Amino acid sequence: MTDGRRVSFERLQAFIAEAFATQGFSDTDSLAVARLMAQADLQGSDGHGVIRLGQYLKRIQSGGINIKPQIQVVRERPASALIDGDNGMGHLVVSKAVGLAAEKAHSMGVAWVGTRFSNHAGPASLYVRALADQDLIGIYYAVGNANHLPPWGGMDMLLSTNPIAIAFPRGHQEASVVLDMATTVAAYGKVKAKARKGEMMPEGWMIDRQGRPLLDPNKAAEGFLLPIGGHKGYGLALLVGMLAGSLNGAAMGSAVIDFNMDSRSITNTGQTICAVDPAAFDDIDALRHRIDKLAGEIRGSTKMPATERIWLPGEQSFYRRQDYSTHGIPLSGGIVAELDRIATDLGIAPLFN
Repeated sequence: MTDGRRVSFERLQAFIAEAFATQGFSDTDSLAVARLMAQADLQGSDGHGVIRLGQYLKRIQSGGINIKPQIQVVRERPASALIDGDNGMGHLVVSKAVGLAAEKAHSMGVAWVGTRFSNHAGPASLYVRALADQDLIGIYYAVGNANHLPPWGGMDMLLSTNPIAIAFPRGHQEASVVLDMATTVAAYGKVKAKARKGEMMPEGWMIDRQGRPLLDPNKAAEGFLLPIGGHKGYGLALLVGMLAGSLNGAAMGSAVIDFNMDSRSITNTGQTICAVDPAAFDDIDALRHRIDKLAGEIRGSTKMPATERIWLPGEQSFYRRQDYSTHGIPLSGGIVAELDRIATDLGIAPLFN
């Protein structure tokens, strides 16, 4: 980075927590949300980390988020549950879902926990990796917080980036296999990050309403995101949204609120967490051995010319966490300037003294 600075995870977490505390959040909730936001930046998911702080604060100050939610289970069976987030921060709602899913999976072998009246919760990988850290397989579905994708062949924005994430546990010295992907070619958070950094988007992320490539992220409202794999990605976005939204009584289709444009309305965001205990199928050490063997085969397979390494999903963010933990999390100059403005407005110490 030529125009930015680096900050420790601890300092970034403390800054975010203090910002939320000024809005009336409890110390516990402030720290919980701040930790997940800082973890997003720590692994390089910069479209979901501190870059979102200003947007969250705007929604909170506009009454769009409940700062003292009563997050509770409203329907439950031995291996399933539905959580009503009471319009609380999505990080808190999904964290509760992860905890409950883990508890049920360890007992029942598998668990399925849905949420409604949640909010944007940051990168899906954080939550499935938390399950993998408990020797569980984690699966996550969510409805995005703004529609940027039309049905295949259409022009009406009825679908979002609707992400899916899956994490598989491995040996404790190895990175868990973690897939976290939007059902669009790029998540909209990456579009926002490009705009903040003053960068153009690569061709293939978005097109305008005449079908021409759209490269300027500041003109994103003039077009829409493209689904992965053409019509297959459209179908996947639809079904992921049905699993996370329609099934849970959460917003889907035209009911989705664009939280980029509307700071007041309740988004009724839906997410679903599935947890599987591998011990219900085989010895966990035997599974680790098989996954390690498979990982070795993939990494050791013949590479295309000019390819230095074949990566497994989740490995690059694993090494990025190690690097940023040692050398600090890089923040662009534009983001630092915005955080300075936030600190002034809230009356708290700036991120960098």
